[in-house]
Amino acid sequence: MSRKIAIVGNGSFESHEAVMIDACDLVIRFNDCRSLGRGGSRTDVVAVCNTGRPAHGMVRQRAWRELPAVAGASEIWCVRDSMKFAELKSGLAPGLEDFCDDYTAEFAEFAAETGKAFKVIPRRHHDRIDIELKAIRSAEYIVPSSGLMAIAYVIEEAADVGDRVMLAGFDHEGWNGHPFDAERVLIERYIVEGRVRRLTAVPQRYADCGA
Repeated sequence: MSRKIAIVGNGSFESHEAVMIDACDLVIRFNDCRSLGRGGSRTDVVAVCNTGRPAHGMVRQRAWRELPAVAGASEIWCVRDSMKFAELKSGLAPGLEDFCDDYTAEFAEFAAETGKAFKVIPRRHHDRIDIELKAIRSAEYIVPSSGLMAIAYVIEEAADVGDRVMLAGFDHEGWNGHPFDAERVLIERYIVEGRVRRLTAVPQRYADCGA
């Protein structure tokens, strides 16, 4: 039976989207799950940036572990492959010395302690996304965003045939080390290809996300 999968970023939402997100079969949120409330409450997966300061600030803080979305999720996904990031380290600019520090093992321990499933998105998805992004954008960037990594993983591997993958809360804005302009172009391409759709483009009465 096909599922309705919502990948929920930390951007802006239309007023009706919370209900639509909560009616889906699988809801994926990110990091500190700032989308909770405006973007509904259901959370099945928390996809985390597992290297650098963001990872340190999450996994070692009781406050993050006790967030309702994190506590209630059944799975933790790490979006960064440790070997890939170890290879990137030597080419990073000053000020990013800790960018590749790896906290994957600590997230795995947290998942085990709390009875959650755990996975690391395989680096092949990062490698493929790099090729697609560089074909769109000539300017240098550091890494794809966590959101794009999760989208790539879901549409290529996690979603089954017949599943409907919908995006909400993706404004394509944030840290300048992510190539958000190229990511927007790439996601629009996925939409044209029918691989994903934006929830905001779906009427409120859309039956596929109904109760």
